[in-house]
Amino acid sequence: MKQKNTHRCRYLRENQTDAEKRLWLALRDRQIAGAKFRRQFPINGYILDFYCPEYQLGIEADGGGHYEDKGKKRDRLRTGELSKLGIEIIRFSDSEILKEIKEVCEVIYNTIMSKRG
Repeated sequence: MKQKNTHRCRYLRENQTDAEKRLWLALRDRQIAGAKFRRQFPINGYILDFYCPEYQLGIEADGGGHYEDKGKKRDRLRTGELSKLGIEIIRFSDSEILKEIKEVCEVIYNTIMSKRG
């Protein structure tokens, strides 16, 4: 991992949004389907909010900037590039995470279970 990414990942872990904090409380310690997630994980020049290497599953908590044209375009490109590596990305809005955490966790759980086969 490049030094630049190391510092950026550390900064992002130390300065999580409220939605990221809430989701991390649900993901940490293998609470969903026994899957281990990592926070602010670098892959191919991108930093995923949460990543489960075992199932090649990335979880993104999207704030307001992701819903503008520029943000949508950047997210599509990023998701496409990560898909080429076999990584599936699930996106949730910050609002979904903060207001519907149980449903968010259910989607993550179901995705993991479908990957187990």
